[in-house]
Amino acid sequence: MLVYGKNVLMDMDAKKIRKVYLSQTLHQQEIFAYLKENGIRYFLCPKSQLDKMVSGNHQGVVLEIDDYSYFSLDAILDDDFVVALDHLEDVHNFGAIIRTCEAAGVKTILIPKDRSVRINDVVMKTSAGALDRVRIVMVSNLCEALKKLQKQNYFVYSSFMDGEDYQKIDFSGKKILVIGNEGKGVSKVVENITDVRVGIPMTGCVNSLNASVAAGILIFAMR
Repeated sequence: MLVYGKNVLMDMDAKKIRKVYLSQTLHQQEIFAYLKENGIRYFLCPKSQLDKMVSGNHQGVVLEIDDYSYFSLDAILDDDFVVALDHLEDVHNFGAIIRTCEAAGVKTILIPKDRSVRINDVVMKTSAGALDRVRIVMVSNLCEALKKLQKQNYFVYSSFMDGEDYQKIDFSGKKILVIGNEGKGVSKVVENITDVRVGIPMTGCVNSLNASVAAGILIFAMR
């Protein structure tokens, strides 16, 4: 996998980096010092070559790393707080939620295999290194995975615009926060097994929040 950006390079676990491609016009000595200190191979290339390798703003830095290895459901049974994304589609939202989880001390995010965001170069850049400290678990069926976790004493809270005011809920105990799709929200099958529909009361003219913003508010409240 190719990822890019100066922050991605400096924040990523150096052991996961195979090689780095740098623009010939890059003159930041701290980057060269970091590469030398960690024994990372690098190659100087024309900016035009980097432009062909990735589509985003690479800042003169492109990394070749191993493809992301997703975790299994069994890896999260020791966590007291899990975030589940119900067919989220926007990679920028995904990256922002990963950063929020890392900042709040949430170690695990659960995603379905089909019709959902995946780890790619944009997510890597948006999450800015947080991905090394948050486990992404991919499951074939999100609803069945949630039901399995409920049997392990997890309580499922799903985000809805008309849900119960999050400020009035006791979030003690093992819990899962479900954030729905940007357009469709939480799916009906997940809604049917939800223990509590949780919402964020709003007093302005806007009747909904961006998925990653809503996730950030609820994650810190529940933590």
